[in-house]
Amino acid sequence: MIGKSTASMVVRETCVAIWDVLHAAVMAQSQKEEWLKIADQFQQSCNFPNCVGAIDGKHIRIQKPIRSGSQFFNYKKYFSFVLFAVCDANYCFRYIDVGSYGSSSDSAVFGHSDFSQMLINNALDLPGNTTLPGTTYPAMPFVFVGDEAFALGEHMMRPYSSLGLSIARRVFNYRLTRARRVVECAFGILANKWRFLHSPIHLKLETAISAMKAACALHNFVRERDGYNFEDSLSHSLESQNQSGVRGNRHGAAVRDHFTAYFMSPQGELPWQLEAI
Repeated sequence: MIGKSTASMVVRETCVAIWDVLHAAVMAQSQKEEWLKIADQFQQSCNFPNCVGAIDGKHIRIQKPIRSGSQFFNYKKYFSFVLFAVCDANYCFRYIDVGSYGSSSDSAVFGHSDFSQMLINNALDLPGNTTLPGTTYPAMPFVFVGDEAFALGEHMMRPYSSLGLSIARRVFNYRLTRARRVVECAFGILANKWRFLHSPIHLKLETAISAMKAACALHNFVRERDGYNFEDSLSHSLESQNQSGVRGNRHGAAVRDHFTAYFMSPQGELPWQLEAI
């Protein structure tokens, strides 16, 4: 038998060690060549060209941190911190941000993340603009896909609002959803592999955050070693974040409109897309 404090220290130090050893190997920042490989994977598996990642945030249930007030109390009426992630088409996490207040929205977590700042400052080493398959004009940027909570931008695509949509815009939303769902599947794999995520984490906040980071690193490690079983991801216990929408910009709207037109063209359409909407 070991004491509670000793066990807590062992858990904390083990999780920190796992993250320190693995994260550089399984979650290193991607370079141009790697982004191009990711985009090819999205095109092959999700039929969304020039896509280099799907982004989303999830609530991780925890016990109320000491002296935290309502900062970690989320709109679902329980205590949590946020796991924000960028995922590739192989269901691996390319970037994570762990520990933001549960009361924060997706857009707030994203806006304060290092990833957002690198995206704004063109520090992600994304490839230059290129034409979509089968076309010669215009050159299109590489983009990330998210839900309505994220601001539309040159490198960030979100769905059109759901009111009074044309067929073309409904097709775009369908195609974006097919690409965005990979991050949902990644969260499902994570939760079903590491079952401590199925209930509130009864650890100190710092230890819970370290455990979450270690689980994400191990998720990538296991994915690369063992491959993927789709059924494992069909359900999970992680709650989505509050999707309070934010406005985008005109350049992002123009990029989205170009994708929309492409998805309705002979070069970019899918045989079943009209039936799917």
